[in-house]
Amino acid sequence: MFENLTDQPADKILALMSAYKADPRDEKIDLGVGVYKDASGRTPIMRAVKAAEARLLQTEETKSYTALAGDPAFADAMIDLVLADTLPRDRVAAVATPGGTGAVRQAFEMIGMASPEATIWVSDPTWPNHLSILKHLDAKTRNYRYFDAETRGLDMAGMMADLSEAKPGDVVLLHGCCHNPTGANPSPEQWDEIVATLKARHLVPMIDLAYQGFGDGLDADASATRLIAGALDEVIIAASCSKNFGIYRERTGILIAIGRDVPQTRTLQGTLSYLNRQNYSFPPDHGARIVSTILGDAELRADWQAELEEVRTGMLRLREALASELRQLSNSDRFDFLAQHRGMFSRLGASPEQVARLRDDHGIYMVGDSRMNIAGLNDRTIPILARAIIDAGV
Repeated sequence: MFENLTDQPADKILALMSAYKADPRDEKIDLGVGVYKDASGRTPIMRAVKAAEARLLQTEETKSYTALAGDPAFADAMIDLVLADTLPRDRVAAVATPGGTGAVRQAFEMIGMASPEATIWVSDPTWPNHLSILKHLDAKTRNYRYFDAETRGLDMAGMMADLSEAKPGDVVLLHGCCHNPTGANPSPEQWDEIVATLKARHLVPMIDLAYQGFGDGLDADASATRLIAGALDEVIIAASCSKNFGIYRERTGILIAIGRDVPQTRTLQGTLSYLNRQNYSFPPDHGARIVSTILGDAELRADWQAELEEVRTGMLRLREALASELRQLSNSDRFDFLAQHRGMFSRLGASPEQVARLRDDHGIYMVGDSRMNIAGLNDRTIPILARAIIDAGV
């Protein structure tokens, strides 16, 4: 039977990581991988995570399974972090998942069960794994315009024009904040317009919230998600703890589904638990227990928020420094969008040939569509990158 298998296309980001590691140049710069790194190039363990793990080591008494939906304390803590007091808890169903990717996958599975004829509208561009999973599931998809290559900002007119073709019951996949890969986000006024379109056309929003706390702050980054959750009857949210808690390898995520009323939410909860059972039975718990320990303790939570704020403001400072350096070198403001974007990523707007030139001539590695990880920079490498961008003719 294995003779029927064919080679799968290599993951472009993983291939880029391998090429970077094989490059012998000392001055090479990795802007490709989607992981936060500090100025020394490490992905550190946050202080509150260390403290929570130490506490768990002393107090945990079993490694038995949790419930199919995961630890209820984790769900409650995450629902509060994402939604605050937007709507009653009894309208919210939730299950723990292996990372944000697991939440996205389970959400797509649920959509397929509930409405197999629904089209899932995806921003152009989006996180490549969205499209990969949807293709694997043979889901119906369409793109909506999102990124304006000229302004490096949101193409709001194109987005609204494309979504005007969506049919009632279709799903619109949105990035809650810190759009990956572009870094360009709607303004509050544009979010209002998006919500109005969702309501008027009876569309179901699915929000991928992978970077809460990395953009403008924990509450600000959740504001669009809360706006949508408070305005519509049915909402799907896939949230990740990988970035804001720095627990990438613990694979900690949550899938949240909001029902129209309590009976519908009970059905949603049963469906989500059923999907967990079909996929991996009981979700992993260590990362979820870390998160619920931190969010449930005032001192640990304050320390976590303080360190997360240091990460966020550090990335903003890098953005502003790079934009400033490029402004001086180019004698123009055409790179100011870098300071306006939010999160780890920005799409530079370079052609594939220019991206290849940056890699071959300067040892600067970014994804072929010119998505670069701002967190891969530091004070020493910003001038090097800026000069290379100008030399490459971007």
